[in-house]
Amino acid sequence: MPFAVFILGNNSAIPAHGRHPTSQVVQIHEQQFLVDCGEGTQMQLAKYKIRKNKFDHIFISHLHGDHYFGLIGLITSYHLLRRDKPLHVYGPKGLLEIINLQLSVSNTTLYYELIFHEVKSESVNVLFETDEYIISSFPVKHRILTHGFLFKEKRELRKINPDKIDQLNFPFQIIAELKKGNDCEWEGKLLKSNEWTLLPAKPRSYAFCADTIYHEELKNFIAGCDMIYHEATFMEESAERAVLTFHSTARQAATMGKLVGVKKLLIGHFSAKYENLQPLLSEAKEIFSDTELAIEGTQFAL
Repeated sequence: MPFAVFILGNNSAIPAHGRHPTSQVVQIHEQQFLVDCGEGTQMQLAKYKIRKNKFDHIFISHLHGDHYFGLIGLITSYHLLRRDKPLHVYGPKGLLEIINLQLSVSNTTLYYELIFHEVKSESVNVLFETDEYIISSFPVKHRILTHGFLFKEKRELRKINPDKIDQLNFPFQIIAELKKGNDCEWEGKLLKSNEWTLLPAKPRSYAFCADTIYHEELKNFIAGCDMIYHEATFMEESAERAVLTFHSTARQAATMGKLVGVKKLLIGHFSAKYENLQPLLSEAKEIFSDTELAIEGTQFAL
């Protein structure tokens, strides 16, 4: 089943050098989720031929404009296109007030139901869950209340060993227990789970860490992830500026990737001061070699 991240925007603060403010599409199995919605997100969706009507859930990390200024445009476009299914928006306190004000002054009554879920940025919260995966939020440290998002598959049951399928002559209840990893007795015989079943694939996970200063407590929420996105607004030469603005350097992002043992680190949220991004990548790779730039238009599969 697919599990991938598609980069729509990777710049910080303002559009620059052909780059756009933060936005990503996360696909888990057959469902797509929009993570942050900076200015120009709709144009990026059109450019990369991603159908915006596929989104039923939008996640906003915090209320700095480069992470949500594209949201009201998308909400209004859905209205103009006569969307008829609910839209779920997850974000910090204050976001619903902003949305309602924008709709009110334009005298817009949406054709569809907009369901807002307030995210408590100071804590871990389960936001959306199915039988196959779970999406939660976790706190990060920025100038205002900000949270990241964790997308994680659930562990599946064990799989029946294909070499044993022709020998499955016992009740479904026995098969179900074997798939759970339990040994069972049947007609005086001990059926061992590890003989009749195989381990399922390891659950995959992706963490979007949003805007944050470097802080090692973050590892408590994202340790063991297969892939993480961590902002790298500046290079180490601007470390003091990073501290003042509650952002991170490429070296710090790589240090976090190494600390949590991630398989792949994506860095983004680049300052407009950098037209060439290769020096940021080089700085990060000195610490953690499995680092890649979150280049717009690129898909990263888990």
